[in-house]
Amino acid sequence: MIALPAAPLLWLTVTLIVFEGADLVSRRSGRHPLCHPVLFATPVLIALLLISSTPYRVYREATAPLTFLLGPAVVGLAVPVWAQRRLIRRLAVPIGVALLAGATTAIVSAVGILWLTGAPPVLLASIAPRATTSPVAMALAQQLHGIPPLAVAIVLFAGVVGAMTATPLFDRMGIRDYRARGFAIGVSAHGLGAARAFQVDATAGAFASLAMALNAIATAALLGVLAALL
Repeated sequence: MIALPAAPLLWLTVTLIVFEGADLVSRRSGRHPLCHPVLFATPVLIALLLISSTPYRVYREATAPLTFLLGPAVVGLAVPVWAQRRLIRRLAVPIGVALLAGATTAIVSAVGILWLTGAPPVLLASIAPRATTSPVAMALAQQLHGIPPLAVAIVLFAGVVGAMTATPLFDRMGIRDYRARGFAIGVSAHGLGAARAFQVDATAGAFASLAMALNAIATAALLGVLAALL
């Protein structure tokens, strides 16, 4: 019994079961924005780890196959983007302008708010890449002398909040174009936002996937220049 929490297959199985349960709640709610599977599954898994006194290192190693599958999953997002390639090519200029505005706003707004509250540089460096994917955020936070694990936590929080609030916010603002909706959520809420966009509309999902990839490149370029100047 003592060695049971350390069994690799145990935590892999628990993670899949907990997420499936959270996804079931989300499906039963009609994919309501406030019933996001990650929002429900994360605290349950944290509680189970604390109750069983299982170190995060053990959990991370046990769920390594899921982490590995993130790579192919992200690559798979290229398929819907390719299907929209002609439309994307025609919209190259507005996409470029929106990308630059979105990437810059994501950095300046997050860093600016913390800076106004007197946050130390290490926190500013950790929140700067908050609109990118977790691997990119970790690399950028380390380059900027931030805290990579904190950067990942901020990224996940931003993604969940974005996925929860984007649809009702777009509806209230009267934004009906799924291309614009998808691109906006992809820039601001990366993979979690893209997943939510696919639940709403295939075109929105394609543009969210495109925005997620382009924003990772744009943010890395902007923060890379900033790191070189510091």
